[in-house]
Amino acid sequence: MLARLRRFLVFQAFLCWQGGFVFYAAVVVPVGSEVNGAYFQGLVTQRVTDWLAVVGLGWHLLFAWDVWAERDPIRRRVRLRFAGWLVSLLLLAALAWIHLKLDALLDAEDMDDLAFRRWHIAYLWGVTAQWALGLVQAWLTLGAWTKTPA
Repeated sequence: MLARLRRFLVFQAFLCWQGGFVFYAAVVVPVGSEVNGAYFQGLVTQRVTDWLAVVGLGWHLLFAWDVWAERDPIRRRVRLRFAGWLVSLLLLAALAWIHLKLDALLDAEDMDDLAFRRWHIAYLWGVTAQWALGLVQAWLTLGAWTKTPA
């Protein structure tokens, strides 16, 4: 029963984090930009990404529990899941740091547009890498839960 609850929580946190990110990027940002303009949408995104990071941290904690508790007979997959978790956690920390840089640039009286663009591109590449890694983690996790050979 505890294994089922753990898996349920990992699954729900993953859906909320990754699904929320994809929906926000694919639907909310374009619609918000069209309705409110890019600048005001950027102010909304500035706050929303804080919450996505919090949900992402929650998933990382739950996923660490799952990697530790799941009795996957394939050691290579266990190592891959742990390595993916670690890389994703490091990306989350890097993205939080970049987010602080972007916030500081937005709050500056004389914003440096070029610096903002560069940090924003780095942020976008980081979240894209984290999203792609999330897909790999989901695949590996399904294999671990079903005890499917690698």
